[in-house]
Amino acid sequence: MSPLLDDLDHEVPLPRPARRVVSLVPSLTEALATSAPGVLVGATDWCTHPADLDVARVRGTKNPNLDAIAKLEPDLVIANKEENRELDVRRLRERGIAVWVTVTESVPQALDSMERLFAEALALDVPDWLVEARRLWGREVPEAVATAAVAIWRDPWMVVGSHTFTGDVMRRLGLVNVYDDHADRYPSVTVADIEGRTPDLVLLPDEPYVFTADDGPEAFADATTRLVSGRLLTWYGPSLVEAHTELGRLC
Repeated sequence: MSPLLDDLDHEVPLPRPARRVVSLVPSLTEALATSAPGVLVGATDWCTHPADLDVARVRGTKNPNLDAIAKLEPDLVIANKEENRELDVRRLRERGIAVWVTVTESVPQALDSMERLFAEALALDVPDWLVEARRLWGREVPEAVATAAVAIWRDPWMVVGSHTFTGDVMRRLGLVNVYDDHADRYPSVTVADIEGRTPDLVLLPDEPYVFTADDGPEAFADATTRLVSGRLLTWYGPSLVEAHTELGRLC
């Protein structure tokens, strides 16, 4: 029998399907809580969906409480290359805890990653929402209809750059990311630089920075801003189905 490999081709010592899982990724927490709630025993403080999630909390995505995780005796901890630190993954493995690391830098990659997680690590059927997300997002990429910048932080201002899941979501909705040519994935910029690229829209999500009607739009004198759900723009679980409809209205 071939060994289980995560998205980074790291061997995952899982002798049987995982039935006690700790998730360090909000998107994957929502995916498990929606489709396999009985296996989820722990999640981070940032795991906000579903709203009634009732599992042990193990602190944040960047500073998980490793002792608290170990006490939950998980079969498997799920992490993400971008959202979690390699140091924490290594320390969990050093404790003898199996860790499955996902890589989700595009919509197809995220869908494939979640399907493998359900099928190989959990030995469960592919959930209906994942089938529907494949149908929606698997359509031919449309012609670009508008340009946009996505701010993710302020003071300093930061935006979505190249080679990101969010950028691929935009592209598949017909939006051109004006920072798609930037060398960095999340570059620090100025408002003047954003406006200088003349995007049709500046998208202001409510996470990781909580942009609101009173905090964000007022900084832009020349650009049209739009407040959007960060969950729909950056998460890759069941929210992908809703995101296709809601974000599609931006175009």
